[in-house]
Amino acid sequence: MDDLQGKVAVITGAASGIGRGMAEAFADAGMRVVLSDLEVDALHATTAELRNAGADVHAVVADVSAPDDVTGLAEATLEKYGAVHVLCNNAGIYSGGRPSWDSTLDDWEWILGVNLMGVVHGHSIFLPIMIEQGEEAHIVNTASIAALLGGSSLYGATKAAVVALSETIHHELVGGGFKPRISVLCPGVVATNIFDAERNRPTRFPEAGPRPDGWDIDAARKEFALGTSPRAIGEQVVQAIHEERFYVLTHPEWKGHIEHRMKQILNGDNPTQLPPPTM
Repeated sequence: MDDLQGKVAVITGAASGIGRGMAEAFADAGMRVVLSDLEVDALHATTAELRNAGADVHAVVADVSAPDDVTGLAEATLEKYGAVHVLCNNAGIYSGGRPSWDSTLDDWEWILGVNLMGVVHGHSIFLPIMIEQGEEAHIVNTASIAALLGGSSLYGATKAAVVALSETIHHELVGGGFKPRISVLCPGVVATNIFDAERNRPTRFPEAGPRPDGWDIDAARKEFALGTSPRAIGEQVVQAIHEERFYVLTHPEWKGHIEHRMKQILNGDNPTQLPPPTM
């Protein structure tokens, strides 16, 4: 997509983190943006801040794990702006720990509902609309560098599924001659509150598994606080949409780790992991 001016973007998980970073970058590109999240207060606060800065934004509360909510999000978008040109399936959570068998079925159902089925719902509800419009359009699915490395238990499993699904949809769109294009965003360490996802855990999934032995969540929060700014990620997403680039790898320091894993697959070697790169 060459020109984003006046185009309409929908972002899930937009109240904070990468979602908010994308909203800021899209607004600066002249887009009209629908912000969606299930955190009502945070969503309205972010919407007000962006609007006060001059952005044309609209807020819709939605839980992406509920297809009716995503349908409502699409209807609200069309009612407000009349079209949708960019969809960012960004809402995501971190749940579960290692060893993976200590994670509960509630952990699995919660994270699958948001990280994977949220993306599925976005595609199934929005993509037919985007195709029917007959205009240039783009989908951005937020996965993670963890999807390309392995060894990240529940979170990595859901994000790897997002990559596989995105690749399939890319082939379907290109092979079918449809105008929409798709990207998969695989960020590394970004300054978000990903480790505080439990604040939004539904009451229907009460049983949480233990955290890994020796894992210091406060240290993890501090490490991520020093990560790349969400706004910088948003700007990389804008560039990827312009270029119609499928893989959006925001942290090049991880490329050697991806290569290590790919070589093991091709050689039929048992998997091993490299230490993380220094920040």
